[in-house]
Amino acid sequence: MQILVTTFQDIEAARERIKGAVYYSPCQASIPLSELTGMEIFCKLDNLQRTGSFKERGARNALAQLPPDQQQRGVIAASAGNHAQALAYQGKLLGVPATVVMPMFAPLIKVSNCQKLGATVIMHGKDFGEAKAHAHQIGEERGLAYIDGYDDPAIIAGQGTMGIEIVEQVPDLDAVVVPVGGGGLLAGVALAVKSLRPQAKVIAVEADHVASFSAALREGKPTRITTQPTLADGLAIPQVGLNAFEIAKDLVDRCVVVSEEQIAVSILRIVELEKGVVEGSAATPLAACLSGQLPELAGKKVVLLLCGGNIDPNVLSRVIERGLVADGRLCRFTAVISDRPGGLADLTSQIASTGASIKQVVHDRAFAGSDISAVHVLCTVETRNHQHLAEVRERLSSHGVKTFDSK
Repeated sequence: MQILVTTFQDIEAARERIKGAVYYSPCQASIPLSELTGMEIFCKLDNLQRTGSFKERGARNALAQLPPDQQQRGVIAASAGNHAQALAYQGKLLGVPATVVMPMFAPLIKVSNCQKLGATVIMHGKDFGEAKAHAHQIGEERGLAYIDGYDDPAIIAGQGTMGIEIVEQVPDLDAVVVPVGGGGLLAGVALAVKSLRPQAKVIAVEADHVASFSAALREGKPTRITTQPTLADGLAIPQVGLNAFEIAKDLVDRCVVVSEEQIAVSILRIVELEKGVVEGSAATPLAACLSGQLPELAGKKVVLLLCGGNIDPNVLSRVIERGLVADGRLCRFTAVISDRPGGLADLTSQIASTGASIKQVVHDRAFAGSDISAVHVLCTVETRNHQHLAEVRERLSSHGVKTFDSK
């Protein structure tokens, strides 16, 4: 396969091409995230785009360059959601019919939004690779142009417009932290930032369940990996793009990998501290800063790409709860108490006396063991942190109540 390397001039041309059709998103300082990380944090808010992600940049640039006859026939793409929505929306504005093939795991909200935006949605494949193969097949049969969501040179150039905006908005930035899945955003932003401010560091961050860029760096070329389910579904690409990798590999200063728990906690931090809603992919830059892997950025001006906000509300609810558990703010344990009048009241009284809030209690008499005078009580409790939970359990122990962890 021939490598088609995007240039900075391509990014500049893309910027003129998308002007007026893609939102010039804010890149604002965040006092709470700065205090949390020990860095001077700025957030590039591309989650505020019309379709909720940066993907509109590349989609508009690619669609606008198609020959008129191809625009009339239409385009097709495989996408877990954001590229699909961007193609649907920008295609609608330009009058270009869009068909998208989405893997079966694609978030329901993204499927629904694509349909609302007028795209023809086809659900196919257990992973992105199978969806992509099916999309190519349909494209050949129907004469539709396939628009690669991360490796098309026009897509990479479009995504790079975010890098130009970032340098305009924070001209003295020290580093930019960029999520990486297929590599299109990373390649475009890295090329733009390094062209305009060569001394700035470009940090790539990926989820450990879908670490295809790390694999490519180790092998020196794009390498197919086995992905696992991840909160960062937008990064779930089994092999980084060839063109994207060729650009990014020499421009990226560091690549860090974050865990699912770190992503969940970062989504919660952005909700609580930044008052923003982001999907897992867009939370990975903050996760990288909180992971302890970037001590060299302490006190530096760091731009985080909050590049997508399309998270399923049901998933968001579960993620927030998972984040609260990781924080020690939502806890569950089993207490063994006497099965006598007042036993439960005494338990709840002791918990309340520590300042903890009881969210739920469940009696378990049938499986409480051989002691028929005892009962197990499954307690879900809201606490301030892990230390507060330890104080709750210590208080109960001092009153003769045995507790143990519950899964």
